[in-house]
Amino acid sequence: MSGGELLVLGADQVSALLRDREAEVVAAVTRAYAAHGRGETVVPHSSFLRLPDGRSRFIALPAQLGAASTSVGLKWIASFPGNLARGLARASGLVVLSCGATGRPRAVLEASVVSAKRTAASAALAARLLHGSPPNNVGLLGCGAINFETLRFLVHLWPSLARVVVGDVDAERAARFVARCRAAFPGVRSEAVPDAATLLTAAPIVSIATTAMRPHIDALDPRVVATVLHLSLRDLTPRVILAADNVTDDVDHVCRAETSLHLAAEEVGHRDFIARSVPRILTGAEPGGRHHDRVTIFSPFGLGILDLAVAELVCERAAAEGVGTRLPFAARVTA
Repeated sequence: MSGGELLVLGADQVSALLRDREAEVVAAVTRAYAAHGRGETVVPHSSFLRLPDGRSRFIALPAQLGAASTSVGLKWIASFPGNLARGLARASGLVVLSCGATGRPRAVLEASVVSAKRTAASAALAARLLHGSPPNNVGLLGCGAINFETLRFLVHLWPSLARVVVGDVDAERAARFVARCRAAFPGVRSEAVPDAATLLTAAPIVSIATTAMRPHIDALDPRVVATVLHLSLRDLTPRVILAADNVTDDVDHVCRAETSLHLAAEEVGHRDFIARSVPRILTGAEPGGRHHDRVTIFSPFGLGILDLAVAELVCERAAAEGVGTRLPFAARVTA
């Protein structure tokens, strides 16, 4: 793409370009996390714009990935839980990629697909690094796009996965989710349970991806649940967090915006309960694996470098396949 063109890709195009590319997405996320662990990224704190209804919000995630500023960009994403009742997706937004050498915009992509894929890939990567041997079954709390993609990536990494148990506050949504799982993953037995308490006794790995704004889970039994992928960040009480083996992607980022770890840190006045981070595990600075006497909880804030990494993969595929709209985007030079 020349310096005077802007590539534009919609959701359907992004989905098609990433279809059946789970291995490449996981590899891109792994490289991004490893670069972060080596200090080769710039990741300012995200900016939150919360609307008066208390649930709807926009988040801006600027980032630079690569020691030589090879990829620079911004994810601007909205989360509107009320959209579900309107028949619309909860999340929508854009990823903007810019040239690190000139600052010129290079591409604009629909963001919700990129965001779901990178979140799911990071969850599956963490599960592989932390949990150990492949499980026979997993639990999914929250029947939305994030957990569907998380199941897709877990099945990719662990083809022997045989059963998934799902739960949601909306029983009809859970039933639809089960039907979708059965169609997409026919080798995995899918079933719904009536509540979170039941789900938390049904599988050794649980992925939590809800729209909860306040903690609502006050106990986890390490004899049953070994690993929790706490993707929505606000479901677990400080009591649960402080009793766990906590792993994140970036301590400074995750201990803000009223996440469960933020609340725990405020309660005890320190962040020493966060033991490790995935970037440092990947660089060998910290060990992987889990503690067998405590639940291991992965709470990723979701760094913008992951969006850049997956968006770059999308753009590479778009160039190879001739997909997308290319618009002239040349600023006039004046004396």
